[in-house]
Amino acid sequence: MSIVKNIKHKIKLLVHAGNTYQCPFCRYSSRDLEIVGHDLPVLMEKQVIGGGKRAAGCWKCKSRDRERLLYSFVFEELKIAENKNQRILHIAPEPKLSKVLMAQNFQEYICGDLFTEGYHYADHVHNMNVLDLQFPDNYFNLAICNHVLEHIPEDTKAMAEIYRVLKPGGAAILQVPISKNTEKTHEDFTISDPLKREELFGQFDHVRIYGRDYTTRLESVGFKVKQRNVSEKYKKFAVNPEENIFYCEK
Repeated sequence: MSIVKNIKHKIKLLVHAGNTYQCPFCRYSSRDLEIVGHDLPVLMEKQVIGGGKRAAGCWKCKSRDRERLLYSFVFEELKIAENKNQRILHIAPEPKLSKVLMAQNFQEYICGDLFTEGYHYADHVHNMNVLDLQFPDNYFNLAICNHVLEHIPEDTKAMAEIYRVLKPGGAAILQVPISKNTEKTHEDFTISDPLKREELFGQFDHVRIYGRDYTTRLESVGFKVKQRNVSEKYKKFAVNPEENIFYCEK
């Protein structure tokens, strides 16, 4: 960061400093949040939770509401750091959350993503296809897959693979964009044009917008699904009050 940019950044942090929120990753305390996201008509029309332009970014480290929600649930609700004897699978890992999880020294913490040309991946992330996970049955205690399934045409196959590699009694956190006013998931795999996908699904590489039948899809592969909303408990972390955690047990 140049000297001028560094000074501007420090001034910005002073301007937005306050006591309303505190980022769990960088511990910056602010009075408000940075505007993030895009104003796309389909996201507003379908009232997609966590979609569209919104106040959700940390001014200092750029963490967003989705990542802070996972931190709140995994560390504060599941108390995951209290049991190091765990195997954890993290699909398409969020950098800040992944850094904190790596520091816990679990029995195993494995990160994977399907490598795509033009993207950069951290050294600890393995090239991995969630449709064909190279792990034995009943291997992991926990799987985290945050806003990934909406990119995958064969989403129930991915769900089934995650279910397969979980130990009995294990669990997965499987977050996706969900429409508040749509019962049935809207998807169309014949559409490949990025602009058309953005128009219909809210992002150029999405293939669907989930409806309230998302739970049914998860249950179809064997998961016992619990929806949990922890926003009241963790207002300080600036999580989305409308986003439920989909906690899926085997």
